[in-house]
Amino acid sequence: MSDNIKKLIAEQFLEIADAMEAGSFNKRPVIGIAVSGTEHGMDNIQEGARLAEKQGIKTVIIDGEDAHKKMEAMLESGEIQGAVTMHYPFPIGVSTVGRVVTPGMGREMFIANTTGTSDTDRVCGMVKNTIQGIIAAKACGIEEPTVGIANIDGARQTEMALLKLKKAGYTINFKESSRADGGVVMRGNDLLEGTSDIMVMDALTGNLMMKIFSSYTTGGSYESLGYGYGPGIGDGYDKVIMIVSRASGAPVIANAVKYAAELIENNVIEIAGKEFEAAKNAGLEAVLDEIKASSKKDEPREAVKAPDKEPVPYGILGVEVMDLDDAKEMLWSKGIYAETGMGCTGPVVLVSDANGAKAEEALKEAGFRA
Repeated sequence: MSDNIKKLIAEQFLEIADAMEAGSFNKRPVIGIAVSGTEHGMDNIQEGARLAEKQGIKTVIIDGEDAHKKMEAMLESGEIQGAVTMHYPFPIGVSTVGRVVTPGMGREMFIANTTGTSDTDRVCGMVKNTIQGIIAAKACGIEEPTVGIANIDGARQTEMALLKLKKAGYTINFKESSRADGGVVMRGNDLLEGTSDIMVMDALTGNLMMKIFSSYTTGGSYESLGYGYGPGIGDGYDKVIMIVSRASGAPVIANAVKYAAELIENNVIEIAGKEFEAAKNAGLEAVLDEIKASSKKDEPREAVKAPDKEPVPYGILGVEVMDLDDAKEMLWSKGIYAETGMGCTGPVVLVSDANGAKAEEALKEAGFRA
C-alpha cells in the first residue's frame, strides 16, 4: 500500500473520529415533505425529494388527507426534525422568511416576510419581520446580515422604529440603497440586485415578491427558482416548518428541504430565542406599543390655517405617505408653508429653501421622520 493511500485512509478515520466526538456523526436531520394539493403531481414531489437526497438529506413524503396531522405527530415524536408543506395555519405572531436568488447579481436574499402574520398592525409586523429575517439569515451562516426596507407603505415608520431599537442596543446592520441617493429604504433595483441580505416588507407584498422571483423565467405556472417561502419564525415558536406553494416545482422543493436542514443544523430555535431576547432588552415592546398608540390617533383636530403661499423647491424625504397631511399641517402650525407630493423615491414634503433646515428639524422632533 502506497504512502499516499495510507495518508488518505488516516485522514478519513480522523474525520470520522472528530465527527463522533462532536456528536454530529450520521445525525443529519430528516425532513418530512407534506405537500398534497400540488399542481404538478406526485412525480414532482418525488423528484424534489430525490434532488434533496442527492445532497445527503434524508426525506420522508407524507401524503393523504391528514398529512398535516401526520406531519405534526412526526415532528412531536422526533421521527422528523423539520417539514416542508403548504397552506399551513401558523398562529398570529409567526410568519415565514423566504429565500431567493436575485437575477441582477445572482445574490441570495431573504425576504422578510412571505406568509403568515407577525402582528395585526402593519408596521409592528414589519419590525418583527426584521428580527425574523435576521434570525433566518444568521441560521444560514451569515454572522452579520445586512438589512434594507422595501419602499412600501409603512417603510419610514419601520425605519424609525428600528433605529430606536438599534440606538438602544439591538444590533441591526443597515445597508444603503445602491441608488445614488442611498438610504435604508430600498428601490426596485435593490430587490433585483440583492443589495441587502434581508429585504423587509409586509407578508402580502413578500408573497407577491416570492412568486415573481421564483417563476419569472417560466411564465408563472411553475416555480423553478429559490428556496420557497421559508420557515415560520416567531417568539417562542419551536418548530421548523417550511412553506412552498402548489406551483412550486421540484427544484424549489429540494431547496426548501436544504433550507430546513441548514436551519436545524445551525439551531435556528436557539438563535431565535437569543434574538428576541436581545430585541426585548432593547425595548421592543415599548417600541411596538408606541407604534400602535400612534396608529390609533383618531381625535378630531382643529383646522390649521396655511401660511402665505410661497415657492417650495426644497424636498424633504422620509415621511410616511399616511402621515403626509399631518406633517404638512404641523409645519403650517409653526408658520412654515408646506405642500406635499409623491416623487419617484416616495412621499415628499415641499418647503422653501429658506425653511428647509428648520422644517427638517421640526419634522424630526415631531416624530415624522428619522
